[in-house]
Amino acid sequence: MSKSAETEGALETRGIEQVPDAERTARPRQLFPTWVGANISVLLLTMGASLVVAYHLNFWQALIVAVAAPIVSYGLVGLIGIAGKRGGAPGMALSRAVFGQRGNLLPGSLIWVARWGWETINAVTGAYAMLTILDILFGIKANSVLDMVTLLAFVVATFAISGLGINAVQKCNKYATYFFGVFSVLVLGYLVVDTDWSKVMDHSAGSTASVITGVGMIAAGGVSWIPSAPDFTRYLPRTASSKAIVGTAVGGAGVVVLPMVLMGAVMAVSTPDLASASDPVSFLGEILPTWIAVPYLFIALIGMLLINSMSMYSAGFTAQTLGIKVPRHWAVSVNAVISLVFGGVLMLVATSFMGSFIAFLSLLAVAFSAWVGVFGADMLRRTEYDGRAMADTTRTSAYWYKGGFSPAAVAAWAVGLVSGLMFTTSDWFTGPLATNNVIGEYGLGWVATIVISGALYLVLPKPASAAEPAADEVAGQPAASGA
Repeated sequence: MSKSAETEGALETRGIEQVPDAERTARPRQLFPTWVGANISVLLLTMGASLVVAYHLNFWQALIVAVAAPIVSYGLVGLIGIAGKRGGAPGMALSRAVFGQRGNLLPGSLIWVARWGWETINAVTGAYAMLTILDILFGIKANSVLDMVTLLAFVVATFAISGLGINAVQKCNKYATYFFGVFSVLVLGYLVVDTDWSKVMDHSAGSTASVITGVGMIAAGGVSWIPSAPDFTRYLPRTASSKAIVGTAVGGAGVVVLPMVLMGAVMAVSTPDLASASDPVSFLGEILPTWIAVPYLFIALIGMLLINSMSMYSAGFTAQTLGIKVPRHWAVSVNAVISLVFGGVLMLVATSFMGSFIAFLSLLAVAFSAWVGVFGADMLRRTEYDGRAMADTTRTSAYWYKGGFSPAAVAAWAVGLVSGLMFTTSDWFTGPLATNNVIGEYGLGWVATIVISGALYLVLPKPASAAEPAADEVAGQPAASGA
């Protein structure tokens, strides 16, 4: 994004330190391909099918879900992304100003662990795409050894892109956006012609609760990007339009989520097994003609690569904020190894991919939402972030607060997290308040988490901070590095 010396080369060398003003030359419109790339996932097709098969929604209700989900989730992505232009640093580094140098380790650790699951699912989906392509083109059937080979190839490619840095990620997203647009039009055209629309439109309507729960399911993927939003906006100048930051996030996600969810819903009418398939990718080879299926699978493969690359890119920053003293591109390797190991377990052992995925999404949304509530509430009162204080992890830091913790932020985060889990239902866990109330029955545990944690943070007394923007930061010079 930035054309500075730090980022113009093949390898981005900046870590979690604050980006100097002189290097913050990006534009909000450059974020559009970022959020397009973050959503090019065939899993959206399967989730769209779930709206029809599992949630019993009709086409028009699925349309409502497909429109509302990206507005809700990526609206929050854009709003939190504003902190990136204010502070010029990754999200979990800015979070030190809110939670304290030690307190930030609590939500940071949970978010880092949650990313393991997200990256594992993406890696497995990418491996399935490779296996399906091999089957269609060469008749090579999947087996345990080939499963692991394709998974390894996917993880290595992900590490290569994310390790290079933001320029590599942005360029890949830009070209993927073009290819995705072309082949999505082809698939949409094929479905328009080949689908029995009378059967699609005759599907009975589901309940209002199912519609709202469906919005939450689709939105959960976007919620997982909220803490990462400043990672991609930190090269924007302080004067960048906040409205444009939010608009590009919602627009970039919406142009992908809307058609893919609807395509999945339409496909489910003729292929209801799609919603419960153990392999969430191979169905494309069965539903679509080869001349469309193969290139579309390639695009799906590239999309999963980009999603995982963006996730690992942000995970590298999170690892650094947790005290892993290595450069960002090596911090990325930690998550790469973890996703390889967990991905192998999921491919070889798990019996229901989508069941595991949707259960994970419900818990993922709550895990991220507790941080979102506190950090978002703090943004209402904080417009500047001290780069020196963020980089200083000792007692001399202005963000040390009380013993390294901000009691208000940590307490609000913990209470919000526990409260949200109590209202949440999944195949893995059901909270004691998940039934007999609107919040639980409508799948709003993650929303309750944001509201409770944010409201509690606003009313609790905040510790005093001596942090002010350092003079060299105002002048556009680099602050002390925390990488």
